[in-house]
Amino acid sequence: MKPRILTAAPVSMDFVQRTESFPETGEEVTGTSYDYVPGGDGFIMAFSVTAFGGEAIMTARVGADMSGQRIRGICRDMNIDARFVTQERRASTGMKSVATTPSGERRTISYPGANLLLSSADAEDAFTSLPDTAIMTLEIPERTAFSVSEYAAKKHIPLVIDGSPARSDYPLSKLFPCEIFTCDERELETFTGIPPSSTESCLRSVIRLSSFVKAAYYVIKMGERGMFLYDGKYYNIVQPYSVTTVDRSAVGIIFTTALATEYSRSKIIMRAVKYAAVASALSVMHPGAIESIPSEEEIDEFISERGITL
Repeated sequence: MKPRILTAAPVSMDFVQRTESFPETGEEVTGTSYDYVPGGDGFIMAFSVTAFGGEAIMTARVGADMSGQRIRGICRDMNIDARFVTQERRASTGMKSVATTPSGERRTISYPGANLLLSSADAEDAFTSLPDTAIMTLEIPERTAFSVSEYAAKKHIPLVIDGSPARSDYPLSKLFPCEIFTCDERELETFTGIPPSSTESCLRSVIRLSSFVKAAYYVIKMGERGMFLYDGKYYNIVQPYSVTTVDRSAVGIIFTTALATEYSRSKIIMRAVKYAAVASALSVMHPGAIESIPSEEEIDEFISERGITL
């Protein structure tokens, strides 16, 4: 049976521009192409869940505008459950203006729009779908994030929290205990003030993080140094897989979604971390966000070709 994953994170309509170079101050350059594509961590997570063999349920707010209608329509076409994507008349659909170059450089301006109005009531409604697992980022309004963690805890639904975007003043202690808390090394330093530059300092930093937010597992994404897994007593390091990197723009959220999807299936944290490491390795080999999400078949093929034991 496919795991049912509820996602709580911002969605947007992204204006993606491609150009050979970025303009200097006061300069104008000619772009090569542009597109309007759905994006935001919420949409990327939901798309990833379906790609990894799960059923995605998305809670979000979009505007009562053409962009909001298009996002909901694309969700329906992709079999993403969009019953809990509310069209908001008080604000426009969130938007990102993203400029990219052939070398993978990017410049982004973000307008949150209706995402700022995602409420605790929205989250409560979404949990009536009875998901197997929930994922959220800290980019949703704080009160809503606290409610998501509360509903998940009270309904005994495993919650995976992606600690992005990190803020040193984020009140992590107001979150209810979750199943997995994951962030990258820079976010970990922002939360704790301890640079995880070595295995020892990473452990000290994670232990400090565990005093702020309670989780069964902490998974730290350390880039080329691998993934640091801590369960409150012991730690393990999962080595990354060597690939040619083209674009890392969506690697973090793809890792988190793969982690949550596989953990929902197997309930084995080490297996889930290795599976997520494979998914993230495949994602950096391709440009773009949605375009870089690997399929379940591609992940299985990579595992088979490399002789990986999950």
